[in-house]
Amino acid sequence: MHTILIVACGLFGLAIGSFVNVVIYRVPLDKSVVRPRSSCPSCSTEIRARDNIPVLSWMMLKGRCRSCGASISKRYPTVELSCAALFAATGARIGLEWDLPALLVLLATLLALALIDLEHYLVPKRIVYWSLAMVYGLLVVASAATGEWHRLLVASLCAIAWFGVFFVINASSPRALGYGDVRLALLLGVGLGWLGIGYVVVGFFAANLIGATVGVALIVTKKMERRQRIPYAVFLAIGAAVAIFTGSLLLPPLQPYL
Repeated sequence: MHTILIVACGLFGLAIGSFVNVVIYRVPLDKSVVRPRSSCPSCSTEIRARDNIPVLSWMMLKGRCRSCGASISKRYPTVELSCAALFAATGARIGLEWDLPALLVLLATLLALALIDLEHYLVPKRIVYWSLAMVYGLLVVASAATGEWHRLLVASLCAIAWFGVFFVINASSPRALGYGDVRLALLLGVGLGWLGIGYVVVGFFAANLIGATVGVALIVTKKMERRQRIPYAVFLAIGAAVAIFTGSLLLPPLQPYL
């Protein structure tokens, strides 16, 4: 049963990854993610259903548009496979539990936001607020089904606390932290707070440790200037993933300090 769940989550992740690609491309351009149907960026030909199968269509078309032969970015199958891997890993980590859908939405959202921030230095509030509403709503359902309302309370308090810290940092130095990251703190606080306060701590410190390490490495190799902006949402997303997938291993030794 557990293997079936992991496979099902992975296949579902492929489909959602295709939608994540649409979100990554359209939202920064302020376009609808629903209409019109996907089309080739080069020739504007509408993509047929048979050419829109995650990963397989890209492989069968050898990474080129059927109509004009223009190259199709490797990012599309990469995002689909990444989303599939995240979903399969979440299925393995959480199992068939009521909070599984909320965590799947959270990770799909973080994947989209990380790639948008990496390319555009932007954390769209449109994505953050919709995802926050979905994740919180799904956790309300999980709380009602399991009776674990205390977990929802902890998640809510963690969201408020993380938002408050980031809000103060942004108010003190907007250049140090964008307001998009302040909004994102609400989503991260809810998602990780549901798992426990320790997961919030691990996610926060993992994000900053990885971000600082990468930043120093880029500065030392002169691939980035000291005052250059960094796509912080990328590291927040990575930190959250680290907390979700390794928190159960990292937290026991840290319990005396949390």
